[in-house]
Amino acid sequence: MARYTVLRLLVFFGVLCALWLTQLRGWALLVLSAVVSAIISTFLLAGPREVVAQKLEQKVTERRAKADEYRTAEDDEADEEYTDR
Repeated sequence: MARYTVLRLLVFFGVLCALWLTQLRGWALLVLSAVVSAIISTFLLAGPREVVAQKLEQKVTERRAKADEYRTAEDDEADEEYTDR
């Protein structure tokens, strides 16, 4: 995930430098750099973005499985207590 973030920042600063060389300054420089870099990143960084999305999906799936496992264990303990009474 850090790699994707660094790549996005590099694209942003690359666009910022290119626009600065065209004598663009102030808020317009920042806003236009953000918009142009977002458009470029959409196409240029599609592969790294997919890798990040897959890793996040895997982590979410693992955490949900772990939560379900704990929930099942708690339900089993509650059932045992209820039947013991």
